[in-house]
Amino acid sequence: MAKQSAGLVLYRVPHGETPEVLLVHPGGPYWTKKDAGAWFIPKGELHPNEDPLDAAKREFEEETGMKPKGDFHPLGSVKNKSGKIVVAWAFEGDSDPAQMHSNTFTMEWPPKSGKQQEFPEVDRAAFFKMAEAQNRIHPAEWELLTRLQRLLGSAKR
Repeated sequence: MAKQSAGLVLYRVPHGETPEVLLVHPGGPYWTKKDAGAWFIPKGELHPNEDPLDAAKREFEEETGMKPKGDFHPLGSVKNKSGKIVVAWAFEGDSDPAQMHSNTFTMEWPPKSGKQQEFPEVDRAAFFKMAEAQNRIHPAEWELLTRLQRLLGSAKR
């Protein structure tokens, strides 16, 4: 069975302008010099028998330090090249990305050095307008933002 992750898309509409979405950039040495196509929605793998929305909320809080609140709107799922399925929900809110903080992980770095180093799971977070988000987000997750745009467009009617 394919691995499954769950995540949340935080969006805001500042002063009635174009919607912005919060994306996160993975921490660790493999991602430091990557930018275009290297941002994601906050997400993570489900624990056995865990409700996907509960997992999405847990992962969002672990990766941003912010407890998600509000109405959660389903965005469906997408599949990335590895076969992992990502299921997501959108919710409206606001926060200061500079105040966000992530949990950490430990890995051997440099490789084969025998030294363990700790890195943040997410090293930065930022709000992007949809056009810029398309350039930044990993291509497998862009469809989730397209669905959010449709959802927001239908909410205006």
